[in-house]
Amino acid sequence: MAELIKIYEENPRPEAIKQVVEVLKKGGLVIYPTDTIYGLGCDITNARALEKIARIKGVKLAKANWSFICADLSNLSDYVRQIDTATFKILKRALPGPYTFVLPGNNNLPKDFKRKKTVGIRVPDNSIARALVAELGNPIVSTSIKDEDELLEYTTDPELIYEKWENLVDVVIDGGYGDNTASTVVDLSGDEPLILREGKGSTDIF
Repeated sequence: MAELIKIYEENPRPEAIKQVVEVLKKGGLVIYPTDTIYGLGCDITNARALEKIARIKGVKLAKANWSFICADLSNLSDYVRQIDTATFKILKRALPGPYTFVLPGNNNLPKDFKRKKTVGIRVPDNSIARALVAELGNPIVSTSIKDEDELLEYTTDPELIYEKWENLVDVVIDGGYGDNTASTVVDLSGDEPLILREGKGSTDIF
């Protein structure tokens, strides 16, 4: 059964962040807040944890389109091919923020993602999510926790999320009410920015 851990976004307690990161390092699954909807994530380097999320989501791991949550742009070169100045300026302008940017992946991608030509990168404007990644030392692979109720689409109440997911994950972080609008997805792998999904992030900056 999952543990429900309360963490305040204004001042995430380092000991609580460390507690969650220990779970991630052991291959655990964590539901955590972002600047948009709550996400389900695991350590990008843990193949068993990736498989667990794929099973829960009912997808083949090789075909999963999940985001990499980063603490800032400094890790970008770990998984993304060299990007030009114009692209970097867009990233600097938009992040941290409610965007997912599709970028060309490089050869350092974990083996489960090796066949992918592109990766989705997120740097959420949420101090809990960024603190988790910073403490872990590498990105968290993340996917949204869609609701089966089509009217709701995304559950925003962490206690309701816990009730639904307590037997599927190891930790649910209560970081307050989430948003019910997903991130704006922008493909920056081509010559011009291409909006793949309009979400919370304004498209006026492109």
